[in-house]
This record gives sequence, structure tokens and C-alpha cells, in this order.
Amino acid sequence: MPGTHEHQPSHSQAWKTALTVLQEVAPPAIPESAHVSTVQIEYPPGDQGAPPHRHPGPAFGYVVEGEMRFELEGEPERIVRAGEAFWEPGGDVIHYQDGNARTDTRLRFVVTMLCVPGQPMLVLVDDEELKQRAHLRAPRQS
Repeated sequence: MPGTHEHQPSHSQAWKTALTVLQEVAPPAIPESAHVSTVQIEYPPGDQGAPPHRHPGPAFGYVVEGEMRFELEGEPERIVRAGEAFWEPGGDVIHYQDGNARTDTRLRFVVTMLCVPGQPMLVLVDDEELKQRAHLRAPRQS
């Protein structure tokens, strides 16, 4: 109809300050034919998480709730808290710990992994290999 204006809602300006960079890394080589999987992991209070393992490609994560005990081969153990990001290069690097650092609340985190088709996204490391690579593990806190 002539003279009728459709009212367009004005856009919020929140988008200008909505973005927060949580981590920015230069990942190692990406596996050929890689595909991306995003998964959520949840551990109950005090759970030790997955045994030592590795991933075929890099993994990028974010702790949604709780605190994770995080340890990669060659790096000291650290705590990653809710709202913090983490990453690991994958490949040959052993991921020693991803367990719940708290005994009073659950741990929930999201990980985006670059996976190799036909290969599992997580491979456990056996005791023999852990012994052979012990010199690559960072000193443990007493």
C-alpha cells in the first residue's frame, strides 16, 4: 500500500563486542583427507578421565564446566578451568591426562578434532611405550 512503511527492527550493536578470542594457535600439519568431529566429554567428580592416549590430528577444546587436569607429553601438568581453551597437536604426542581435577562437581568439555577417516579418534598408549618415552614426560609436581 502506498504510504505504508514496513518497520525494520534496528540491529543491536552487541555484535561489535560479542567476540572474544579464547586461543589462537598455528597447528601442525593437518592429516590428509582429514574430517572434523566436535564431541562433548563429561566426567563425574574426581574421575581420572581417559588413560594415556593420542589423536591422529590436532584437537582444540574448551572447558564448559568444572576443571580439567591436562597434561601433554613434554609439558607440565596444568589445570584448565571453565571458560578456558586448550589444544594439542595430535600425531605422535601422548596426551597423559584429561581427568576431572575436582571431586565436588562434574567436568564437561567440548573438543573439535581433525580426524583421519578409517582411523579411531583416540588410540590408547600401552605401558611398554610409556616406559620407552618416559624421558619425554615433563617432571611431575610432588
